[in-house]
Amino acid sequence: MNLAEPATCSISMLAGTMTGSTGRYAKRLSDLRGIYADDAALTALIQTTGDPVVYDVCDFRPSADPGDLILGVTRMSPGKVAREFFLTRGHVHAKANRPEVYYGQKGFGVMQLESPDGETRIVEIGPQTICYVPPFWIHRSVNTGTDDLLMMFSYPADSGQDYGIIERSRGMRHRVVSDGAEGWTLVENPDYVARAPSEIAKLFERTD
Repeated sequence: MNLAEPATCSISMLAGTMTGSTGRYAKRLSDLRGIYADDAALTALIQTTGDPVVYDVCDFRPSADPGDLILGVTRMSPGKVAREFFLTRGHVHAKANRPEVYYGQKGFGVMQLESPDGETRIVEIGPQTICYVPPFWIHRSVNTGTDDLLMMFSYPADSGQDYGIIERSRGMRHRVVSDGAEGWTLVENPDYVARAPSEIAKLFERTD
C-alpha cells in the first residue's frame, strides 16, 4: 500500500488565498443571476461596478478516496444587491449524509442552513468561530460585514455538491437582508417552492 505524503498549506489573511492549493475558482456578480431577489438591482450594480468577483475559493484535493478530506478557503467580498447581502450559490452535498466544517478567520457573516423540509437555521461566523454543518443540511455563506469574509472549510472527499436543490425551490426559504442599521435580518422568500415529500425522501437516500 502506498501512503499519501503529508502536506501543508498556508493562508494569506490579506489576499484570502492559500498556497499549495490544487484548484481555484471565482464567481462574479454576473455568475449569480437568479440568486438575488432584485434582478434589476443586480444588473445596475454590474453596470456601475464592472462585474467584480463576489467570492473565490482555493482548495486542496489530495484524492477522491471516501476516507480523505478536501480543505480550502473561501474569500467573500462585502456588499449588497439592494438590501440583500453578497452570498454564495449554496448547495447540499451530492452524498447528502456528508458533513462540513467552516472556520472563520476574518470578517463577519452567517452560515444560512436549511433542512430538506424548509426549516431555517443561522450560525453567525466571525474570527476563530467554527461552524459545523450537519449531514443533509443545505447551506450557503453570507457576508454581513464591511470587510472580506475569510473562512477555511473541510469536508469528506467523496461528498460532491448539488446546487440544483436550491434552484428547483427558487431559492432558499429565507433571504438575509440588511436591517436598515448595521445588522441583518431574515425575510421570507415569496418565490420559495417547498420540496415534495418524494424529493425529500430521495435526498435521505443519497448516502453512497
